[in-house]
Amino acid sequence: MSTFADELLPRWRQFNALTKPRVIQLIVFCALIGMVLAVPGVPSLSDVVLALKACLGIWLVAGAAAVFNCLVEKTIDSKMKRTAWRPTARGELSDMEALVFSSVLCLLGSVVLYVWVNPLTLWLTLATFVGYAVVYTVILKPLTPQNIVIGGASGAMPPVLGWAAMTGDVGPEALILFLIIFLWTPPHFWALALYRVEDYRKSGLPMLPVTHGNEFTRLQILLYTIILLAACLLPFMYQMSGWFYLLSALALSFGFCAYAWKLWRHYSDELARATFKFSLIHLSLLFAAFLIDHYL
Repeated sequence: MSTFADELLPRWRQFNALTKPRVIQLIVFCALIGMVLAVPGVPSLSDVVLALKACLGIWLVAGAAAVFNCLVEKTIDSKMKRTAWRPTARGELSDMEALVFSSVLCLLGSVVLYVWVNPLTLWLTLATFVGYAVVYTVILKPLTPQNIVIGGASGAMPPVLGWAAMTGDVGPEALILFLIIFLWTPPHFWALALYRVEDYRKSGLPMLPVTHGNEFTRLQILLYTIILLAACLLPFMYQMSGWFYLLSALALSFGFCAYAWKLWRHYSDELARATFKFSLIHLSLLFAAFLIDHYL
């Protein structure tokens, strides 16, 4: 006979799935890098406590935005193999349950950021929520093939939030971190869209491979990776990082460009998938190099 705990666990997993845990982990990681770089030298205990509070608040609000995204896009999600498993798309969670869950997460995160971090971080985080959940999801995504370019601004905000949490302002260093993620986002998502193009076509979303074709999208990926390579050199040029970061950034960015070049010249779904996976490695290791370089 099933117990209440047995029934509660799968339910908990359904709610957790709506927060897109893997995406949130990357968001919080990038925000944490912004926090670390904002503090010269080894952080004090109070810095560590503040960073943990900020990570919690950002995680909660980012999770709320992800849940709201799943709610708004449940019909689209149900048409795509990549997202058809989501509880909202399958009807396992009602609209009201998802909306209440998103609201609770957003409220809790807002309280944490306002009370224990600072008001600037709260307002920037809420602006990011609106940018992703409303401007990108509701307006841009179904309207223009440049949705991921314009909407990428929301996804590039985590290090800015982290910087603001520790300093109470937004410096040029934070904007450089923002620029890197902003330029990384289009080739990352377009590589995914290339091998998922039929999903996007069925969903009716005007993703670039659907509206402009495979070859044009591949060229855009290549051009963006070249521009991204240049942007990844800015931290060294601005003297916010040293040689370890520079060498790591060059290796990772040339690797991304190599994938983009091969994808442009000789397309295959397998290569598009490999390019998408490498883009995740690129960003994760790039920011890890920031972290290591900061303490060298």
